[in-house]
Amino acid sequence: MAAGSPAHTGSCLCGGVRFEIDGPLAPIQVCHCTQCRKAQGAPFATNIPVARSAWRLLAGAELLSGYESSPGKHRVFCRRCGAPVLSRRDSLPDVVRIRAGLLDEPIATRPGLHFHVASNCQWWPIDDALPQYPDACPPPERA
Repeated sequence: MAAGSPAHTGSCLCGGVRFEIDGPLAPIQVCHCTQCRKAQGAPFATNIPVARSAWRLLAGAELLSGYESSPGKHRVFCRRCGAPVLSRRDSLPDVVRIRAGLLDEPIATRPGLHFHVASNCQWWPIDDALPQYPDACPPPERA
């Protein structure tokens, strides 16, 4: 963001975890993998990769809990309301993936791609024109 521009802000469902992001937001990545579907309780997860240095926790550090869903993949959520907050990979220590639905509106970014569509749930068709990848998204978007 330009100097003096407000940061993007967001929070979990109960408002106990609050954060801000400096800089423009990357396109939203729509993940259809089985783990994301189960973690969200939805047909997909909407994530925005953010440089760890651009993400600041404003409140709620004591409410954050983590779960290593697969080796090196950590999912962080609010233990009060259960809202998923972010995920991170040991292999990408400088990136966190923020759940797009936590951001306060308005935001200018939009979905940019679907990935792990090989595991898309059959009851939610993908019917837009965004690029689709059967597995992980290709570099440099991978986060």
